[in-house]
Amino acid sequence: MENRQSIEERITLWREQLQRHVAIRPGDAKELEDKLRSQIEALIEVGLNEGEAFLVAVKRLGDVDSLWREYAQEYSERLWKQLFPASPPGERATRMQRDTLVAIGMAIAAAVAVKIPRLFGIGFGDSPVAESFYARNFSLFILPFLTGYFAWKWGLDRGKLLMIAIPFVAAALLVNLLPFVHTGATEMLAMIHLPIALCFAAGIAYMGGKWDDHIQRMNLICFSGEWVIYSALIALGGGVLTALTVFIFNSIGVHVEPIVPSWLLPCGAAGALVISGWLVEAKQSMIGNLAPVLTRLFTPLFALLLLSYIVEMLLSGRGILVERELLIGFDILLVLILGLLLYSISARDPQEPPNMFDTLQLILALSALFVDLLALWAIGRRISEFGFSPNKVAALGENLILLVNLGGSALLYARFLFRRTPFTSLIRWQTAYIPVYPIWTGIVAVVFPIVFDFR
Repeated sequence: MENRQSIEERITLWREQLQRHVAIRPGDAKELEDKLRSQIEALIEVGLNEGEAFLVAVKRLGDVDSLWREYAQEYSERLWKQLFPASPPGERATRMQRDTLVAIGMAIAAAVAVKIPRLFGIGFGDSPVAESFYARNFSLFILPFLTGYFAWKWGLDRGKLLMIAIPFVAAALLVNLLPFVHTGATEMLAMIHLPIALCFAAGIAYMGGKWDDHIQRMNLICFSGEWVIYSALIALGGGVLTALTVFIFNSIGVHVEPIVPSWLLPCGAAGALVISGWLVEAKQSMIGNLAPVLTRLFTPLFALLLLSYIVEMLLSGRGILVERELLIGFDILLVLILGLLLYSISARDPQEPPNMFDTLQLILALSALFVDLLALWAIGRRISEFGFSPNKVAALGENLILLVNLGGSALLYARFLFRRTPFTSLIRWQTAYIPVYPIWTGIVAVVFPIVFDFR
C-alpha cells in the first residue's frame, strides 16, 4: 500500500509538471499519463519494482521539458494565439476571456477601494495619520480582490469562502480598532507582518482550498515567486509610463505631478498587484517560469557573496554589528536565500540524480545557516544590553524560524547528495514547514501589540 501511494504521488507530480504548460492540453496530458501507467505496469510484470519501473517509463516517454518542447512545436500556432487571445475558438478560449474580464474587474475594484477612505476625509498622503492608516490597511485594499479572483476561478464553495474571509475580516477589525501608538514599534510590526499573513490566506484560495495538499503548497511557492517578479516588472513599466506622462504634459504647460502620489501611485499599485497575479496564472505555463531561471543565475552569486563574507569575517576577526538596521538587512538577505532554495526545489525534477547545482545549493544553505547563527548571536547581545523590545523579539523569532528551515534543508540536501534520502523528502520538508510563517507573522501582527502595550 505504501509503495502504491508512493508511485501515485510520483505520477501526480509528473502530471502537475506537464499541466503547467498550455501547449500540452488536458487531453494530451491524459493520453501521456495513460502511456506512462501502461509502461509502468509492463515493466513491473517483467520484474522491476515500482520505483524502477517509474524511472524507466519516464525516460522512455521523455522528460517534461522535452515533451513540452515537442508539443509546443506541434501546436506552435495555437500557442502563439493563446498568448494573445483576441478571438480564439472553443470553450477553453471562452474561459480564458472570462478569466481576463474578471481579473480586470477585480483590479479596477482594488483601485477604487484605495480611494474609498477619501470619502471619509482620509486621503492618501494627506497627513502622517492618513499615511499610517493606508500603511496598515493597504494589503486589505488588494489581497481580498486577488483572493476573489482565485475563488471565482476555482469555484470555491461557501464553506471555503467563509474560512478564507475570516482572516481578512479579523485583520481589518484589529488594525483599525487596536489603539496603536502612532509610528510605534508594534504599529510598524503590524504593517510589515500583516500583509505576509494575509498573503497566505489568499494562497488558500489560489490552492482551491486544498491547504493540506503538499503539491498545491509547492505550486503556491512557485506562484509567489512569479508574482513578485511580475509585480516588479509591472512596477518598472509603470514608473516609465508615469515619467513619460509627466514629461509630455509638461511640454504643453499642463502639470500633472500632483495626481501621481494621490491617484496614479496608490490606484496603479493596487490594480497592478491583482493583474500580476492573473498574469502569472494565465501566462506562466506558456512561456515558462521566470523564478527558477533567475534562481539558476543568482544562486552561485549569492553563494559566492556569503562565502566571501564569511572568509573576510574570519580573517579579520570582526563580528556583525548589533545595529537594528543591519540586523534587518541580514533578515532580508536570509529570506532571499531561502527563496532561492525554495524555487530551485520547486523547479527540479525529483527523479534526477544529484548534480553539481545541488552541491551549490547545499553550500548556499550552509553559508546562510552560518550567517543566521551570527545574526542570532548579535540579537542576543542586543537583548542583553538593552533588554527586550517588540522589534528584538520579532527578529529573534524570525531568525529562529529561518534557522530551523535552513538547518533542515541543509541536512536533507546533504543526505540527498550522499543518496541516503530521496529528493521528495526535501520537498516534503519545505511544504510541511510553510504554515510556520503565517502563524508567526499573525502572532507578531496581532499578539505583539497587546503584549507590548501597543508601544
